[in-house]
Amino acid sequence: QVQLIESGGGLVQAGGSLRLSCAASGRTFSSYAMGWFRQAPGKEREFVAAISRSAGSTYYGDSVKGRFTISRDNVKNTVYLQMNSLKPEDTAVYYCAARRGDYYYIKGRDYDYWGQGTQVTVSS
Repeated sequence: QVQLIESGGGLVQAGGSLRLSCAASGRTFSSYAMGWFRQAPGKEREFVAAISRSAGSTYYGDSVKGRFTISRDNVKNTVYLQMNSLKPEDTAVYYCAARRGDYYYIKGRDYDYWGQGTQVTVSS
C-alpha cells in the first residue's frame, strides 16, 4: 500500500512555471513506476508524464512535450513535475499515480494508487 500526496498547485499567468510534488509513503518507493495525469472540467483524464522506477526512462504526452519535465528522488520518496511555459489549456486538477513495475506506464488503468489531486489554474 502506498499513499500519495500532491502539492505545488496554484494560480499562475500564462508563460509562467510551477513545480508539482508528489510525496509517497512507504519504504519501497523505488519499486514503483510513477505517473502524472490531469483532468479538466468536462474532459476525460489525460496522461501527462511517466517515469520508470529507476528514473532511467520517461515519457510525455504530446501536449506537454518540451514544456514539462518529470523527475523523482528515491531518497525523498517524491516525484516532481516541472511545468514551464504554461498555457491556459493546462488548467486542470493534476494527479500523481503509482504502480509496481520496471518500466513507465501511460494508461490510467495501469496504475494502482492515486493521490487526491492538486489544482493548477493558468490565466491568460
